[in-house]
Amino acid sequence: MRRSSIHGRGVFATRPIRRGRRIIEYVGERVSHAEADRRYEDKASDDAHTFLFTVDAKTVVDAGAGGNAARFINHSCAPNCEAVVTGGRIWIKSVRDIEPGEELHYDYRIGREQDDPPDADRIFRCCCGSGRCRGTMLVGRRPRRRR
Repeated sequence: MRRSSIHGRGVFATRPIRRGRRIIEYVGERVSHAEADRRYEDKASDDAHTFLFTVDAKTVVDAGAGGNAARFINHSCAPNCEAVVTGGRIWIKSVRDIEPGEELHYDYRIGREQDDPPDADRIFRCCCGSGRCRGTMLVGRRPRRRR
């Protein structure tokens, strides 16, 4: 782990990693969605920083509590890894060969929600710098607000 040009700290390969390898498990405290919402009520603030990862409809892993280095793997719109949920566990897996010294990253693909603030794209701004950058970590169309 060291300083990243994408955001804060990042995780870097220390040796060659072949395509298709499980690199690290994303771990932390397993909580309900309601508990995660309670812990990070103000997720839309400019300085919001959480390490939440949805496992399924009932469970979220909060890597801010008992997490490991996986929580520092940054987002990229042109990732060299992917997050795979298998048997309730989250694995970070390489999608191509990765050279020593290369930063590990995956596409967070944060889903848009109906209650997202109007400036959600700015709040969840992407800084990956790739030619395929979407400019945001959010995916999907903005849901229509109910009247």
